[in-house]
Amino acid sequence: MKTLKHWSFEKQSAHHVELLVDVQHTLCLYVLEDNLFRVLLKRKGGLALDRTWSIAPAQDVPWQGRSRDDLSGFTLPGWTLEKRDDGLSIATSQLRVTVHQPLWLEWHYRDAAGEWQFLTRDRPTSAYLQNAHGDGVAHYMSRRRDERFYGLGEKAGDLQRTGKRYEMRNLDAMGYNAVSTDPLYKHIPFTIARCDEVSYGLFYDNLSSSWLDLGNEIDNYHTAYRRWQAEAGDIDYYIFTGKRVLDVTKAFVRLTGKTLFGPKWSLGYSGSTMHYTDAPDAQNQLMHFIRLCQEHAIPCDSFQLSSGYTSINGKRYVFNWNYDKVPQPKVMSQAFHDAGLKLAANIKPCLLQDHPRYQDVASRGLFIRDSESDAPERSSFWDDEGSHLDFTNPETVAWWQDGVTSQLLEMGIDATWNDNNEFEVWDGEARCHGFGNAIAIKHIRPVMPLLMMRASMEAQQRFAPDKRPYLISRSGCAGMQRYVQTWSGDNRTSWDTLRYNTRMGVGMSLSGLFNVGHDVGGFSGDKPDAELFVRWVQNGVMHPRFTIHSWNDDQTVNEPWMYPAITPAIRSAIELRYRLLPYLYTLLWQAHADDEPMLRPTFLDHEHDAQTFEECDDFLLGRDILVASVVEPGQRRRRVWLPDNETGWYDFYTHAWHSGGQWITVDAPLEKLPLLVRAGAGLPQSERITHVSAEKDDTRALQLFPVKGVGRTSGLLFEDDGESWGYQHGNALWVEWEMVCDSATINLKVNARGDYRPAWKALKVSLPAGEKRRLLVNGIEGGEWVI
Repeated sequence: MKTLKHWSFEKQSAHHVELLVDVQHTLCLYVLEDNLFRVLLKRKGGLALDRTWSIAPAQDVPWQGRSRDDLSGFTLPGWTLEKRDDGLSIATSQLRVTVHQPLWLEWHYRDAAGEWQFLTRDRPTSAYLQNAHGDGVAHYMSRRRDERFYGLGEKAGDLQRTGKRYEMRNLDAMGYNAVSTDPLYKHIPFTIARCDEVSYGLFYDNLSSSWLDLGNEIDNYHTAYRRWQAEAGDIDYYIFTGKRVLDVTKAFVRLTGKTLFGPKWSLGYSGSTMHYTDAPDAQNQLMHFIRLCQEHAIPCDSFQLSSGYTSINGKRYVFNWNYDKVPQPKVMSQAFHDAGLKLAANIKPCLLQDHPRYQDVASRGLFIRDSESDAPERSSFWDDEGSHLDFTNPETVAWWQDGVTSQLLEMGIDATWNDNNEFEVWDGEARCHGFGNAIAIKHIRPVMPLLMMRASMEAQQRFAPDKRPYLISRSGCAGMQRYVQTWSGDNRTSWDTLRYNTRMGVGMSLSGLFNVGHDVGGFSGDKPDAELFVRWVQNGVMHPRFTIHSWNDDQTVNEPWMYPAITPAIRSAIELRYRLLPYLYTLLWQAHADDEPMLRPTFLDHEHDAQTFEECDDFLLGRDILVASVVEPGQRRRRVWLPDNETGWYDFYTHAWHSGGQWITVDAPLEKLPLLVRAGAGLPQSERITHVSAEKDDTRALQLFPVKGVGRTSGLLFEDDGESWGYQHGNALWVEWEMVCDSATINLKVNARGDYRPAWKALKVSLPAGEKRRLLVNGIEGGEWVI
């Protein structure tokens, strides 16, 4: 690669500066917010891809993508430009960039005292590189000794990424090793650098396959550095600061788009297995699942149909019902609905070459095209070859939406499960329609799943306009949170997977994917033994997505009742989730409304506590529940670090109080998931329900965990009908509470706003066992607040 070196000032506009680099390239420095800058390199004055689908600071992007010149949605604050003989600097009230000669950038932030402090810099010895006669580009930055790197979305191994190398290339990584396999399904080249005084985010808006080295590589001729390198495309990155890591994550979500606020039932238990739909009597197997849930008293809200319902001779054919297996789809759907369960159906974006509709789709030009002919591209897919649909063609989108509507929604299916959408089209020059401006697939591969899920979502919205859509997607890129819930793909059964999937999920959450989960029990390989299955379910019920899904090698099925001896423990864990659904639903609301992560590493709210940055198996569900999953066989006592806070922590079960900033050991019998609750919290809860129903959910409790001594804390409970858009017009209930504690009294002040009135009429307030202080609710004794 050739290093870009010499630059000269070209021009200044209202929101950016342009520099001429090596007499032929243009470097643009944009000032988007006081703490958000953008660096864009236009090679020979142009761009390899003039659109983006990830950047959505105010509203969703157009189908054809957002122009890279579009700066709408940013405040575009005032800034100053200072020119010197050896460079120039651009500064806002919070962030400053200095451009040095030869080309490298240096960044400073303004501290609380108003002084400029060093943040980061490019590598002075060769920072920006490009292939002189090809597509590749690279960017090198220096590394600080105190930097810890996080982010990158869905990655195996430890949560901290420092000192490792990663690849962004969407792959169908069936049975991956959760400790080491890379790459995986998603493309999110976003890193968080946590420093002692301030943190910053760096997002490369480039959709081609890329590599990020965060300190694995060293070179004698350069000081310590980090590297991003892409197969193709442009250097276009956003850098932004935050006092805390949490601020950086929230800023990234604001940059790439709000989290979809799905229906409440999407937080319930969702059953699934490849076995049922692969069976010759798939409909009977599926109907039997309903009966088994009732027989074993397992709460459940939905079931996900794996792709076997579309099979012909064992292969999968999207939008094709195998009526031998499922003779009456509408009857089956109605049976699930009568039991209070929703259905999601698996769909895939590739048509095998012998698909009944292949020739018709090919004749209409709806596939991605081969790079050297006008024929559809051919790629390996599900033990055969097939062609991938081109979602940058509006006619393909219409064809897809017709299939979703006629073959799924009209059959009674409630949601789409967008799967196997990594678009492994390895002819990088294969041509996409590009909405009328042809694009090689190497530039936009991760956009294809994004547009696929968007097409599915819009079909669902048109079919049921009064209901919020729920979708699932395995693959995607930054911005996919605008449309779907996701999961960590086809994991392999092992204790290591249980441990490292947790870190993977927290890593996705730090990277803007808040609504995540895993295939509980493991998808592939050996079936889990009874102990592993219990621990996996206990862990899974504390994730936003809770699905037991499997394709075990021995044809067994991971089901709540698969081991009779432990079924009570499984039931207890699932019942705990349903008890906490009001809390989970409030977290989903806050993820959408306030960009708050649902899963949180323990350091996210306790950065002053150095111990929380050590790799661990704990995480926070919201700010208030500390989950200490058991991830080792035979463990019946669990050592837990309680993050240092001002209020301490309660044992969820015994209500014993512990001060923060210490190790404690808690009991962890097989039947119990160790949980701690932040002192000062209030957990909204419901009575046991079998599935989400606004009409039947007629009780609500608020369990308080007051601070010891004197303190003031607050919280929120969000309620609505669970599926409509009413909240946009005030038809929801926001119950805000403040808890004021002193030595004698716990005074809960409750205030509500919004027009919605739930089935429950009173909020029953309770205190921990052994709490002797007097409880007042809005100044009245009695432990109850009436709407």
